[in-house]
Amino acid sequence: MLHFNRFSRDISFLLAILLGLAGLPAAFAEDGTTTEATLGKLKQTLGYLASDELKGRGIGTEGLQEASEFLAKQFQQMGLKTDLVDGTPFQPFEVNIASEMGPAEKNTLQLVSGDTVKKLVLGTDFTPLSVGGSSKFDAPLVFVGYGISAKKLDYDEYDGLDVKGKIVLIVRKEPQQNNPHSVFDGTGASQHALFSRKISNAYQEGAAGVILINDSYGLAEEREQVQSAFDTAVSDLMKRNAEYGKKETHSNDEVIQYAKDVASLSTKIAEYGEQLEAGTDKLIPMTGAGNETSRPEFPVMFAKRSDFEPLIEKQFGKTLAEIETEIDKTLKPIVGELKGWKAVGETDVIRTKATIRNVIGLIEAPNATSDEVIVIGAHYDHLGMGGSGSLAPLTHEIHNGADDNASGTTALLTVTQRLVAQKDQLRHRVLVIAFTGEEEGLLGSAHYVKEPVIPLDKTLMMFNMDMVGRLNENKLICMGSGTAKMFEPLLAKINEKYDFSLTMDPGGFGPSDHASFYAKQLPVLALFTGTHNDYHRPSDDADKINYEGMARIIDYAVDFLLAVDKADDRPLYVQVEEKRPEMRGGSRPYFGSIPDFAQVGKGYGIQGVSPGSPAADAGLQGGDIMIDLGGNRIGGLEDFDAALRKFKGGDKVEVTVLREGKEVKLTVTLAPPR
Repeated sequence: MLHFNRFSRDISFLLAILLGLAGLPAAFAEDGTTTEATLGKLKQTLGYLASDELKGRGIGTEGLQEASEFLAKQFQQMGLKTDLVDGTPFQPFEVNIASEMGPAEKNTLQLVSGDTVKKLVLGTDFTPLSVGGSSKFDAPLVFVGYGISAKKLDYDEYDGLDVKGKIVLIVRKEPQQNNPHSVFDGTGASQHALFSRKISNAYQEGAAGVILINDSYGLAEEREQVQSAFDTAVSDLMKRNAEYGKKETHSNDEVIQYAKDVASLSTKIAEYGEQLEAGTDKLIPMTGAGNETSRPEFPVMFAKRSDFEPLIEKQFGKTLAEIETEIDKTLKPIVGELKGWKAVGETDVIRTKATIRNVIGLIEAPNATSDEVIVIGAHYDHLGMGGSGSLAPLTHEIHNGADDNASGTTALLTVTQRLVAQKDQLRHRVLVIAFTGEEEGLLGSAHYVKEPVIPLDKTLMMFNMDMVGRLNENKLICMGSGTAKMFEPLLAKINEKYDFSLTMDPGGFGPSDHASFYAKQLPVLALFTGTHNDYHRPSDDADKINYEGMARIIDYAVDFLLAVDKADDRPLYVQVEEKRPEMRGGSRPYFGSIPDFAQVGKGYGIQGVSPGSPAADAGLQGGDIMIDLGGNRIGGLEDFDAALRKFKGGDKVEVTVLREGKEVKLTVTLAPPR
């Protein structure tokens, strides 16, 4: 990994960065070559943003704060109007950066009936969920089935049921999970299966808290997958032993390979055997239903189903599994108070908050002919020292995020300076926003569209740059190209000058900040050079940036923005019909691939595989494009997900991938769901 500690020692060099963007030259000389001055500025700016000094620009860190100060100074030195938010360039907002369980004595759950007290064990029988809050409770228990209120589907488990001030017991997912004709969404899970919807229903009905438990269909499906994987591993071990025993003598290499194969299969057999012995009625992690809550005093817990089954059977005269089967057949709710039983306890969820901020500046256009603005943006945060967002989750190391997204932030500054130089010719003002919190879920852009400094109805479009530093094979992806009719013809026309290999991705709900604006029915366009093996890893460093490619993309961006600014017709919002990932019922077997979202419409692109996963064991590699899984044609992530769900853990499935343009067939032994 390349280190940049020298920046903290060289004050004069840092000052040069802070002052260096004034009067940026055009990226290309008259002969079409990149000017050395431009490359030098890009390297200086990006090098600072991706330096170890800023420690990965993680949420709630000093490094992120320093980056925001740096950007604000750049905006001010370029002459932007930077007093749009209470006289400052900063738009602050508070976010939750961590949720932790409080002390054990403040996280308790007991089931009480008269003198009978059943104490549930924290971490074994139940766990509080971070989508809930902190509160003491002592309230009657009410079983509300799946906790669904779907009046349009004529299925409402709260109809006529009083749950005010009571703790509701809710089964995961929804009825008819294995019925393709289900009124909910066939075999795909509908919105009614979401944790958030179930919790919201209970809260709106006046419940005092929620206890969630596993559903029988999911448990049976998971056990079947684990059993299948166990049987396959045992069979493979027997076959390997028989194969090895056919020969009386073996070479050293054969002995070593045999030992490796036996060790690997034995490990799997032990792992699956432990899972079968322990059972599949498992708790989900504390953050398994999400990490945010808007109800800080509303307790939400996940508990083992087995602790509640006797209570339900005594009340209804049938087992919980029988109740679920009956609901599947009749679609008639079976709900009611668990008479004589109450839940007593307390939850304590400790949240760590941080104030983070977008950095905003405005390019005034003295000769503007419109009161609308063009928004241009890029996010400047990254992953800090790693953590849950890292694809190297076991490392505690600076994730410098040179491409993601020091490259987009540097490009934003350079594009801004180029537009400032032509502000007298602009027809529209340009609002420049460096977003924060993107890696945590588009937090900065989501906050801005809720509290815009210029009304959204006065926003012409949003232009975004996220990961534009790794131009490879001249491939440039234009996300949101279909969100205004004028975009694709315009992009193609401008490209006659640059000759990029363009990928037009028409949808506006891409994985970056432009999605927040598209959700508000605004045209969006985002430039992106694709993922790579360093994505969300400590190795995303400045020495791997293609600066010449970046400079060309900046020129292309400027030309596009000037063309939109000068166009007689404004870009009009288009609703793009997109195949967005569905919430599906049931569990799919574990495969272990890491999707490449830059791959559009040619198959399921893989940017990497998880170590030790079935995909890794089978020899899949980053850069592979899957086109077939077990005889199912694969055109993208959605097809992959649907095909994978046709199999179970332990199944051996033939996979066809395109690798460097050639078809390669591999066999993957699927693992149980994780």
